[in-house]
Amino acid sequence: MPACQHIGRVNLAVRFLVRARAAANCACDDNVPARYWAVSLMCRRRWVFALLSLPIAMSFFLLAASDPAPLVSRDEAILPTSVAAARRLLVSNDPRRLRRGDERTAVIPAALIDTAINYFASRSLRGRAAFILGDDHAEIRLTIRAPGISGPRYFNLSALFQEARGEPRIVAASLGAFPIPSALAEWLIASAISIAGFSEEWTIARQAIRRLAFEPARDSVELTYVWEPRLLDRARSMAFTPQDIVHMYAAQMALAGLLDHYTARARVPLSQILAPLLAPASDRTLPDNRATLLVLASYLAEKNLAMLLPEATGWPRARRVKLTLLGREDSAQHFGISAALAAWAGEPAANAIGVYKEIDDSRKGSGFSFADLAADRAGTRFGELVVDDYPRLYKVLSGTVTDADLLPSLAGFPEYLSEAEFKRRFGDPNAYSQQTAEIERRLADLPLYR
Repeated sequence: MPACQHIGRVNLAVRFLVRARAAANCACDDNVPARYWAVSLMCRRRWVFALLSLPIAMSFFLLAASDPAPLVSRDEAILPTSVAAARRLLVSNDPRRLRRGDERTAVIPAALIDTAINYFASRSLRGRAAFILGDDHAEIRLTIRAPGISGPRYFNLSALFQEARGEPRIVAASLGAFPIPSALAEWLIASAISIAGFSEEWTIARQAIRRLAFEPARDSVELTYVWEPRLLDRARSMAFTPQDIVHMYAAQMALAGLLDHYTARARVPLSQILAPLLAPASDRTLPDNRATLLVLASYLAEKNLAMLLPEATGWPRARRVKLTLLGREDSAQHFGISAALAAWAGEPAANAIGVYKEIDDSRKGSGFSFADLAADRAGTRFGELVVDDYPRLYKVLSGTVTDADLLPSLAGFPEYLSEAEFKRRFGDPNAYSQQTAEIERRLADLPLYR
């Protein structure tokens, strides 16, 4: 290319840039003369640059907002005392005894709220949370492992609530070292609830709250509410989707059809029922299997499924037989119910409910039984397999399965212990731990739970 042409093109480019820069000072006014048409191009480039820069800026912000240490550090265990507190709360606020418009005050232990919040964070967010009660306020802390950031980094969120008439209000919030305006924090919570599909339920619950009072001296929160029957309906819809109901109907039909082959009150090993119910085909989904375990648990507990699910009122009833595990009806009950709890609510809830049941039995039932606790743990492990490793479970159930494959020998485990006898023999944590360690050792010896 001749030098004069090269110089000419350079001069043309320089003149173009000068005019574009001058036009940019006009702030993209639509009335700029046509000779400054390059303005729109410059503005578009700025918008593109801004859009491309936004993810980078957000990444820097998230990195700056993350912390090297978690604000909340705890496990997801649920104590049996929390199960007992939840049961007392439900009994004292039984929705079946309430009418629309009834005003009630529920006294909720702070420890129960703390456990519930941590359980929700663990199950839904893979994080940890805590509830801290103050004189006239309460604080919720949440820690989530920061994804996509090298090294251990955490998002630590904190929200401070103040007692008030009506729904609680956030008075302060922060993400790491960055404060968050209260209005923005409340909007973010409402948006998250809406995205999760619970906006209507959230609205009903907020309308039902009349007063929230913190009682640090009693380590509790007083919640005054007006009962609205739609709350129970919405709670059911949150627990069971329409597709869940379809799966449960199919599971109920399968159980009823399977037990029709046995005479009434016949003794039937649980292993003969589990395999055909859970492994008719390798392409079964998790909702299929969870529904099967829930229907089976309801049958083992001798509870009408319609009490939990009104839609089940007209479903076929399964013939009553005596399902056993290693020859024991109680072991089959503990195993089946714990398996359903683990599949629907997780291992911590299943373990806590199992221990609570034995403690309650030691006070007013058949007594504390480590054999029952072993059946609970086996059922919990089985329920976890249904959720986490069904292909391996299917392979086992497709072969020849016996009760001994599901539950180890219960020989030597202390049973029928009264509360006084239990405290005398196992009040020492070491003595109790020896028994639970033996349960875990025997479970680990079974190929299914390795």
